[in-house]
Amino acid sequence: VLDSQYGMYVWPCAVVLAQYLWAHRRSLPGKRVLEIGAGVSLPGVVAARCGAQVILSDSEELPRCLQSCRSSCLMNRLPHVPILGLTWGRVSPELLSLAPIDIILGSDVFFDPKDFEDILTTIYFLLEKNPHAQFWTTYQVRSADWSIEALLYKWKLKSIHVPLHSFGADKEHLASSSLPGRHTIEMMIISLAQSDGT
Repeated sequence: VLDSQYGMYVWPCAVVLAQYLWAHRRSLPGKRVLEIGAGVSLPGVVAARCGAQVILSDSEELPRCLQSCRSSCLMNRLPHVPILGLTWGRVSPELLSLAPIDIILGSDVFFDPKDFEDILTTIYFLLEKNPHAQFWTTYQVRSADWSIEALLYKWKLKSIHVPLHSFGADKEHLASSSLPGRHTIEMMIISLAQSDGT
């Protein structure tokens, strides 16, 4: 099932993050939102439909994923949502020129442990530029030893666990999938360790 284009699927984490956005839809109008690793872009599309100013991004090395972002926007009557090629861990002109943001979204970006530090390097860079921003992320528990705690500490980031029942995402049908494997989904909000957050 999986190849380098796994951003072409709507994974259970995207559905859960979209549910969180829907539950907080009244706070989204006017917010500046960046979705990283967007792929099919379900969370970003929901944020945009709820009134947020959204930028979608995926790796510049995955043109099919960037095309998937464009297709999702067109299907949802959002033709003016900007789509950027941003590769985790790489400081590019696109990353440097990003406008201020309030919320970073990432569903199931913590998939391959070899990418974890590159992801958090990018998140740290964005949060340093936007100290009151937060990274809202959902992830699938795939391994008992899966942890980013040491990397959060290294990059001076803190995380808060968000219980799925607190936003109605603990229903079996919400995170179910016809894709193989178990689908235990978790959510956390990451911010700068010294930031009060908003």
